[in-house]
Amino acid sequence: MAQFALRRSHIIAAASLTALLASCAHSPQPPAPSQPPVTSPTPETGPISYESSGHADMDAWRKDFSARALAAGHDRAVVKSVLTGISPLELWLGSTFQPAQTGIEDQAEFAKPIWDYLRVPMSNSRISTGHARLAENPALFDALEAAYNVDREAIVAIWGMETSFGAIKGNYDGPNVLANMAVEGRRKGLAESELLSLMKILEKGDAQRDDLKAGWAGAMGHTQFMPSTYIAFAQDFDGDGLKDIWNSEADALASAANYLSSSGYALNQPWGIEVLAPTGFDYSLADGNERRMESWVQAGLVPATGGAFNTNGANYAELWLPAGAEGPKYLLFNNFKVFKTYNNADSYAFAVGLSGDAMGGHMGPVAAWPTHLHPLTVSEIKTLQAALNAKGFDAGVVDGIPGRKTKGALQAFQKSIGLVADGYPTREALAMVTGNGSVGVAVSPGTN
Repeated sequence: MAQFALRRSHIIAAASLTALLASCAHSPQPPAPSQPPVTSPTPETGPISYESSGHADMDAWRKDFSARALAAGHDRAVVKSVLTGISPLELWLGSTFQPAQTGIEDQAEFAKPIWDYLRVPMSNSRISTGHARLAENPALFDALEAAYNVDREAIVAIWGMETSFGAIKGNYDGPNVLANMAVEGRRKGLAESELLSLMKILEKGDAQRDDLKAGWAGAMGHTQFMPSTYIAFAQDFDGDGLKDIWNSEADALASAANYLSSSGYALNQPWGIEVLAPTGFDYSLADGNERRMESWVQAGLVPATGGAFNTNGANYAELWLPAGAEGPKYLLFNNFKVFKTYNNADSYAFAVGLSGDAMGGHMGPVAAWPTHLHPLTVSEIKTLQAALNAKGFDAGVVDGIPGRKTKGALQAFQKSIGLVADGYPTREALAMVTGNGSVGVAVSPGTN
């Protein structure tokens, strides 16, 4: 009985404990311990701090430009990465922080006689390398022609002119070059605009900060695009998701082809045709104006290589005398003007056209260069321009560039005194204009 009573008491106790636990299981549970709230770091605001460049004007410019870039909505980290580490370059600011001399006197397009300028782009090395590049990857050039309607010879000629087929792309830091250009001041607006374009490139993820290598004026990659040009025309032609004009030849050449196509290039049409002119030809017709091909044929012009003109639908051309009446003569078509959108110098566009033809197996020109003549230096051209203006022949701004307006003024002067009006600025012509000589421009009789 006692044992039973004891067992019964144990059973009752166990039942009570079970009931208690069960009731606890259904009772409201205490709340979980509260977690501290998750907080985002406070965004950095205010001016960005930079270490000094060692150049007071550069530091002041950077402080101001950095603030303007932030106010324009550019990513703070990108602005800081672009402007950190800039320093004065000898080329732009000089060792004593004086503006570097980077005028037209230093640009071969303007400072050399055209036959001297052509020596590099028409050298055996340049032409043979271009020919080899065309031959080693025909599938790429087939695809480029199909995609952009630009002749492969034009693409590879631009490549050769800009970086010698990628051999000389420039190893300057692009942001630093543009910063120096802005501080130097003559092209401040351009430099600042291009820096903002660089920031956009980084913000879009098209390149990394260390990729931004450039030439002395800020142009980048195999085909030397300025940042704004990159934004407008760069292509991803190899399909890797990047527009890599620095390391991908396919991307770089497609970008150049896209630029030329967008500028109006016409596939299979000539950029220029060398011509011969008859005795007594009126060279004042080389005035920069386009005329129908029928007009040039009626005036007696014929292809220097013989046969009939084949322009493949290009119906208008202007006559150009790159070395005056004694040198090679060319009818220029729209594709020549397209080349000039890449570099607005006649000699550059001429070199692109000639070298592209040569890489395709067609060497030129046929006529010899009149190397006995004495083309003017930049300073002498300024003297010529001033003298023509003083005589009432409008040569435009005295800038040392023998552009179409200067040549037109010289032609008008030559015609007024009965000389062959070819507009070619030589020392002989300068002497006539200034009254310090009596030598005219002689032209040998007969077709030339």
